[in-house]
Amino acid sequence: MQQHMIDHEVTLSFRLECMTSQSPAQNKSSLLILRVPPMALFAVFAVAMWLLPGILPIGFTASWMVALMLAAVGGAFCLAGVRAFQHARTTVSPITPAASTALVVSGIYRVTRNPMYLGFALLLLALAMYLGKLSGLLLVPLFMAYLQHFQIRPEERALQAKFGVLFVAYCRQVRRWL
Repeated sequence: MQQHMIDHEVTLSFRLECMTSQSPAQNKSSLLILRVPPMALFAVFAVAMWLLPGILPIGFTASWMVALMLAAVGGAFCLAGVRAFQHARTTVSPITPAASTALVVSGIYRVTRNPMYLGFALLLLALAMYLGKLSGLLLVPLFMAYLQHFQIRPEERALQAKFGVLFVAYCRQVRRWL
């Protein structure tokens, strides 16, 4: 009986793999791809940053002015990215990158391929600096890694499928973050 269940599971896994061209492990992680809006993810990480200092209470001293400057730069990156999309009259929605009507490569997009996400990361870094807790600083790279795996890479695949060699050339010229 147990061998029959294992055979059935292997067959089912193989069929799923063939249907999706992904391994079963990739199928599990793909449930999160393009599902969590980056703004919601930013909010979750910001709240976690606020709550985590009790778990890892190692502090550091940072000027609130440094935090304010980082927040201003982060906000400017976010706004410049949104503004460039609006100017190009294309979707700002990170959930449906295939709905893009234009490949935006001007303005802030000459400096970074992901100004809005970079802006969110800088805003989180500003919050970590303001809070003065190491736990907050540790969350910033986790936020960036999550975004890169579950948001940026799927977006880039969709944009490459839509814009082809233009997008590939753009990726060669402009870095993902900075």
